Amino acid sequence: MLKRRLLSAVELTRIMLSRIDTVDPIMQAYIRVTEASALAEANRAEREIARGIDRGPLHGVPVAVKDIFDMKGVPTTAGMAIRANALATEDATVIRRLREAGAVILGKLSMTEGAYAEHRAPFPTPRNAWHADYWPGASSSGSAVAVSAGLCYAALASETGGSIRLPAAANGVTGIKPTWGRVSRHRTFELASTLDHVGVIARSAADAAAALGIVAGRDPADPTTSLRAVPQFSVEPCHDLEGVRLGVDTSWLGARLSNVMSLAISDAIATLSDLGATIVEVALPNVEEMIWDWFPVCAVQAAVAHDTTYPSRRSEYSPSLATLIEQGRALPGTQYQRLLLRRQEFRGRLLALFSQVDFVALPVLPAGVPTIERMSRIDDELIADIHRFTCPFNMASLPSVVLPCGFSADAMPLVFQLIGAPFSEAELVNASNAFQSATDWHAKHPVGA
Repeated sequence: MLKRRLLSAVELTRIMLSRIDTVDPIMQAYIRVTEASALAEANRAEREIARGIDRGPLHGVPVAVKDIFDMKGVPTTAGMAIRANALATEDATVIRRLREAGAVILGKLSMTEGAYAEHRAPFPTPRNAWHADYWPGASSSGSAVAVSAGLCYAALASETGGSIRLPAAANGVTGIKPTWGRVSRHRTFELASTLDHVGVIARSAADAAAALGIVAGRDPADPTTSLRAVPQFSVEPCHDLEGVRLGVDTSWLGARLSNVMSLAISDAIATLSDLGATIVEVALPNVEEMIWDWFPVCAVQAAVAHDTTYPSRRSEYSPSLATLIEQGRALPGTQYQRLLLRRQEFRGRLLALFSQVDFVALPVLPAGVPTIERMSRIDDELIADIHRFTCPFNMASLPSVVLPCGFSADAMPLVFQLIGAPFSEAELVNASNAFQSATDWHAKHPVGA
């Protein structure tokens, strides 16, 4: 549409800014709207497009970013009051790459404190795009709400234990969490360095992949980024999964899920089978241990990440984030080493599984989106349910794509995920494009969006 000049980048940006002005006071997806710089970027893109310059699929397209990425001259709050005035002196690598691709950055998106569990004043708590009584997800809540509510076309997000997949699931949009090391974390606020992944939330896998292809790749400023070349992600509809081996652990599709979730995922698997995928029964390694191992591993690394402000400014931290950091500071080194050994063993078992299959299909939220009231009474059972299908696979650093696949009786979105071997993002995107070419769940919008 922009390249055919049916609508200019400036017109599209003004439409989006107007929509944010009207809708976001309800949704609370944005911490900060960067209107002046967005219009300047849109003007630049419009002039370039008029001269025949093509910077790629996001040229002139309005996007937004979680407030965890540095944007020069703008505070990076990471949802923390102590960082309200933390002005960035340069762009994060992913922001620089978006700018070089001609994207129009509308602003910074709401998130939980320090990318952990709780939204905290003075920053807004986003509203679930489908229903105000339901959880919006964490920690990339604003990213998912903004996409679902039509307040940007794609959003950068991050995940340590489920923070891309859970908000995408809660708001019925597509989320890609790539392999650890696929995307630079340079000048990205840290929660737990070996668990933090940078990814994208968008309405479709094709849109998310377009953004991922721009921000991914080796970065000398982040030595942990992979040397692997970034694949060409297909944005074309795919209708044939012949030769794809899809792993299904039937023990996870029965008693552990609500009936409606089990049916929705079974239907999604049947759709993938109809597209040509071969269904292979597999037995996943036990994830229960990894759910609970994730917390102390995250805690130790969070203690390191916060050592310049904690415990010196402990009173300015929420009880939940302070408790996590305290646990990390208190954990003996020998116990931490045992956790790391178990993590490597679990990863090894999963890698062996991917010698038999290309992907594994799994739920994200086993009982669907929880209500805010239920989240206020969180207990060990709910913690395990929420993290069962996210944390263990972050411990293994594996890529995944969240795909909408239905609705519950109360009209809340249902999703499933495909998990692949390390650096299989291109294959995951192809399979996701095939699923979304055969279904339209991802194209459903909340009322008014």
